[in-house]
Amino acid sequence: MRSKIFHELKEHIPFTALASLIAVIIMAFLLMKTNLISYVTSAFWVFHPAHVFFSAIVSAAIFYKYRSKFWLALISSMLIAVIIGSLSDVIFPYIGSLLFKIPISFELPALEFPIIIFGVAFLGSLLGIASKFTKFPHFLHVLISLLASLLYIFAYSTSLGLATYIAIFIITTISVVIPCCLSDIVFPIIFSGKNKKEEVSRR
Repeated sequence: MRSKIFHELKEHIPFTALASLIAVIIMAFLLMKTNLISYVTSAFWVFHPAHVFFSAIVSAAIFYKYRSKFWLALISSMLIAVIIGSLSDVIFPYIGSLLFKIPISFELPALEFPIIIFGVAFLGSLLGIASKFTKFPHFLHVLISLLASLLYIFAYSTSLGLATYIAIFIITTISVVIPCCLSDIVFPIIFSGKNKKEEVSRR
């Protein structure tokens, strides 16, 4: 199981890095138009809840598929979606920005607006349990997470020089690879592996 996880991560890192590079370049060109800067914060508040919502759908579906306990699937998927979303979209970009000495303020939606974020996670979890939709395209998950991470840095940072863009590329790549691959790849492999072991033990 461990080798399979490392193989999947190795396969996805180049893809995520390329997507990060393209997104940073596009964002840099877009932000050259000063009238677009004012919309960055609003855009973050669209993509971050969307990330939490879709993450909750998949997490709940995976939990319910292999455990079939409604409340466990609901609560666990809500917490995982909020934690994964916060790590990928806010905490990792914030820590990365500090390490690269990019001035940035800390804004955590799950603490500042818990009703919105946990409400979105709740709806996503219910939909996941009801639909059993476990295969949300990894590309779309990466794209939503990547845009949310980028938008957070551009919204709450006060420095946007060339060196900053290079640092942002590194930050967003790491911010997306770890949480998104954990959610989309590692959890399903672990749960499916446990399920197979349980089936063998019952025979």
